[in-house]
Amino acid sequence: MSQARSGSAEPAEGAKPEGGAAPAGDAARAGKAGGGGAPTRPRRRQARGEARIAQLLKAAADVFCTTGYTAASTNAIAREAGVSPGTLYQFFPNKEAIAVELGDQLLTRWRETYGAAFLADHLKLPLDGMLDATLDPLIEFNCENPAFTVLMHGSEIPGMGTKEHDAVHVTMLARVESILAGYLPDKPPAEVTRIATMIFHVFKSGLDVIMEHEGDEREAYIRELKTVLHRYLEPMIPVDTAPCPDSRHTP
Repeated sequence: MSQARSGSAEPAEGAKPEGGAAPAGDAARAGKAGGGGAPTRPRRRQARGEARIAQLLKAAADVFCTTGYTAASTNAIAREAGVSPGTLYQFFPNKEAIAVELGDQLLTRWRETYGAAFLADHLKLPLDGMLDATLDPLIEFNCENPAFTVLMHGSEIPGMGTKEHDAVHVTMLARVESILAGYLPDKPPAEVTRIATMIFHVFKSGLDVIMEHEGDEREAYIRELKTVLHRYLEPMIPVDTAPCPDSRHTP
């Protein structure tokens, strides 16, 4: 689904590749034609192209967050990146391609964050420690990448981002059920599912409020969200019951 090519994107018609960089295939052939010498220049060109793509994607993320996806334009993205539109078109043919590439990268990083948040070891923690270990990486990712929400929740966004994002949420909900089953061993599966669903939606709503604030106020709302979830769950947990994994809910 990715549209950008690392350091070797097709330039727009009539545009000269940035820095005189040849397409990757040409660079590789040039390295072979030079005999046994290491193709250092093609490597530098590739690294330069990758850096430019990263610069354009960062600029696009800022523009999407400021204006929304629909109102954003390639000219605005180029201006935010400090490059000409012609330079942008060497790497991306249009705004849609930029959104797809940015969405792909953010979704990959979100999956990595999700994996770090829902570790089996968290079941060994007391409730407050489990909430910290699970919620902190999820909140941090969203606060550091506000464009993720813009791209994954807009129906006008191209590609499969929204469907993939929904699939991640389904998997996350199943993992929440798994963790809860360890803390609530006496609850029937249907009740655990309802509790997990409630927690999931409370978290999503709380995250929206958190992202509307910055600095100390943001930290205060993070604490409030954890307090809400802790007070909701604590009365349900049997006293002196150590949490344990429940395979019925493990995805």
